[in-house]
This record gives sequence, structure tokens and C-alpha cells, in this order.
Amino acid sequence: MWELYDALIEGIPEDCSVMDVLCGNGRVLVASEAGYGFSSLVSGKSRPVSMANKTPGMSLRELASCIKSWNLQEASVGQAALNAYYNAPATALANGVPVSSIRFAEDRIHDPFISYQNAIRGKKVAVMGHFHYLDQLFRPVCDLSVLEFEPQEGDYPQTAAEYILPEAEYVVITSVALINKALPRLLALSRQAKVILVGPSTPMAPALQGFGVSDLSGFVIKDGEKARRLCSGQENGKIYTSGQKVSLRFQAVNGGV
Repeated sequence: MWELYDALIEGIPEDCSVMDVLCGNGRVLVASEAGYGFSSLVSGKSRPVSMANKTPGMSLRELASCIKSWNLQEASVGQAALNAYYNAPATALANGVPVSSIRFAEDRIHDPFISYQNAIRGKKVAVMGHFHYLDQLFRPVCDLSVLEFEPQEGDYPQTAAEYILPEAEYVVITSVALINKALPRLLALSRQAKVILVGPSTPMAPALQGFGVSDLSGFVIKDGEKARRLCSGQENGKIYTSGQKVSLRFQAVNGGV
């Protein structure tokens, strides 16, 4: 079950170092020699922290290994560390991610809930996570099932994934599923579907293709200082204002989980 995680961790160069780690305002920011990485800070009761003695100057790969922690806050830091490599503009470009040279580019073409409206028309679609605008953008054009840890009215509980995902034609999964370790099982259930991993915490890592992910929709930080102010609470606003939404589309490879 750890193969997906190990592939992401081992893709980070051994000689890339951590410069800073910032946790605050429900967000994590990791600065590395490669670039900046963001993650949502997942809270809740979980295993004790094990990275208390890890400090700036350590290997980014070592910090990224915290993604395997069962302390979800620690795993959040690990995901930000993954993104400090894979979502750095230079790395993303080298991996085929279309990063604009404009400081803050128009991102509508990379927003999956806008760009997939035609593709999902008339299809069975399952979305893990209750994202904004689903009812306006997806529900009118497809057979939509929304699964949530804390279901709203009309949602399904996450345990319904065992029944719904195998029948879905498109599956949209929040990248938080990488932190809470649900992703490998969700991918296994979605082998027959086109799977899109979404959210600003999504690692733009081509290795995910080998585990059944069809498309990635994530975020590249271009203004590290602005991202730092947003994550520390010194400035109000969405993390998206510090960079650009990006996407990477490839044909899913089934049987990799």
C-alpha cells in the first residue's frame, strides 16, 4: 500500500534541502532549495507527532517522508514538502506542466470544475469532497454523487465509496486523500474511471499516472513571500493569489495500485 507514497518520496533529489517550515492558519508552507510547497493542515485526533526534532537544513526528501505519518498534521507537512519539489515552477515545467511565464496567470482553463463540464455531460460522476460550485457546475449536466467525511444534505458518507466508485465513469478526488491515506483504496475502487486528483495540495508528480490517476489539478506558488504572509495569517486571502492553478493531463494506467 505504500508504493505510491514511496514513488513520490524517492522522486525528490537527495541533495535538495529544506529552508523553512511554516504551519499556521490551517495551512502549511515548506520552502526548499527547489521552491515552495503548500498543503492544507489537516487537524483531528491522530497518532503522536514524530518529527519534533526535524529542523530547516534537513533533506527535503526526509521531510517529505512525513507524508506516511499517521499523525495527520505531520502528514500535512510531508505533503507540503512533496509540493516544494514537484510544484516548484522549474520542476513542474520539466515534467510537462504548462506553467505560464506571467506572474499571476488566468487559471480558468486549469480549474477542473470548469474544464470538465463538457466531458462529464451525461456521465456518472463521483466527487470525493464537497467542493464549491459543484451544484452549479456539475450537478445540472451529470449523474453526480458527492461523498464527504461530514456529509451535507444530499451527500453520501465516505464509506459509500465502496459501492459508488466502481460504477462511476469519472472520479474526482481531493488531494487530502493523500494525507489521510485513503488515496490508494480510492484509486483501487476507481480502476474503470477517469480519475482527477484536485486541490492546491496536489503534487504535480507524473509518477501518479502509474497508480491510476488520469489527470492532476494543482497549484504552483510564484510569490513565496505572499504565500508566507497568507499561511502565517499576516494577510487575508486565498492561497491561489500567490501563484497559478495548473493541470497535467495524461492517460490513466489501470492496475497500478
